[in-house]
Amino acid sequence: MNNNSLWRRYPLSIIVLAQLCGTSLWFSVNGVGLSLSRDLGFSEVDLGHLTLAVQAGFICGTLFIATTGLADRFRASRIFAASCLAGALVNAGFVLVASHFPLAVLLRFATGLCLAGIYPLGMKLVIGWTPKHTGAALAWLVGMLTLGTAMPHLLRGGTLGMPWEWPLLGASLLALVGGAMVQLLGDGPHLPPSSGKARLTEGLAALGEKRFRGVAGGYFGHCWELYAFWMLTPFLVYREVERLAGSTDLVAWLSFGIIALGLAGCVGGGLVSRNLGSLWVARWSLTASGAICLAYPLLAWAPPGLLLILLALWGLTVIADSPQFSALAAATAPRERIGSTLAVMNAVGFALTIPAIFLTTSLWALQGTWVLWWLLPGPILGLWALRTLYVPAGQQKTARQ
Repeated sequence: MNNNSLWRRYPLSIIVLAQLCGTSLWFSVNGVGLSLSRDLGFSEVDLGHLTLAVQAGFICGTLFIATTGLADRFRASRIFAASCLAGALVNAGFVLVASHFPLAVLLRFATGLCLAGIYPLGMKLVIGWTPKHTGAALAWLVGMLTLGTAMPHLLRGGTLGMPWEWPLLGASLLALVGGAMVQLLGDGPHLPPSSGKARLTEGLAALGEKRFRGVAGGYFGHCWELYAFWMLTPFLVYREVERLAGSTDLVAWLSFGIIALGLAGCVGGGLVSRNLGSLWVARWSLTASGAICLAYPLLAWAPPGLLLILLALWGLTVIADSPQFSALAAATAPRERIGSTLAVMNAVGFALTIPAIFLTTSLWALQGTWVLWWLLPGPILGLWALRTLYVPAGQQKTARQ
């Protein structure tokens, strides 16, 4: 058995680890947010703008992929690897321009462009390698996206006392490793031939189908809540650490732990989906995270330890529905246009993260924990979109994979 065959014996493990490495670029700057505030004078609004730039870049990148048909015309592994390489270089370049805010925003936008070739293409790689139990497989992929999102906080926690540039460069190194892993793995054998059409309408066409539209609506509500919560996590943790009169060094470690718990939520949800179906998991995860979103500001007076536990539960549930939405979308999207369809769904979903992040970071200084209620429309409208969905008797097995 040659090395390449040995490498391909565990494709899901390779893909999810590469996803972890590549998506560490996403919140790399947020992981050093406190250091940037101290050393360069960045405010919460400035950090919000840097995050918005990444989201905007990701949206433009996914739309470009869908418009040109790149996701369906070229090997997903090559796009993934090239995006990791470019993202690593751009992220490292931030170190050189951080003190020049317009250039810093531009490079974060470029980072988002690169991430558009990592996350959606990672979903396609999973579908190509693991056609069975797609919900459980995508749970691992999104779980690693969550861990990748939390990774910058871990890198910062592990480099306390060192310059803030080190964790940023560490994220770039991880991205290079992830790209190399996927390049060696290659594409899976289970995707049908592409239609070869390079029109945005090809990706949008699936929205005309009632079931896919309901799934997409639930996913859009989920996106409104998710990234704004991740953006606010260090702010919320800092508030509780300050009330405890603890060291600010705890902020990085606690932020990592809260976000990283989403990995357990994704994997646990994937296991449950095998018996109860992806739709059941998606509904209950969205319900649980929405309930915490509603309750948190009302409990802002509670002991800090209790609120940190509540944040941990929120981190566990806020992402658990994401892989199930992806699995449901993959099951209802046209197979010959699955790359473009997922890219469009991601683009619309991430477009909705921009107003949510803008509102919460802009109003944080004025409203404090009450800004969390700006996130409530996401779970509410997402559940409303899912209200008419059901699993036909003949499709129950598919829905549980």
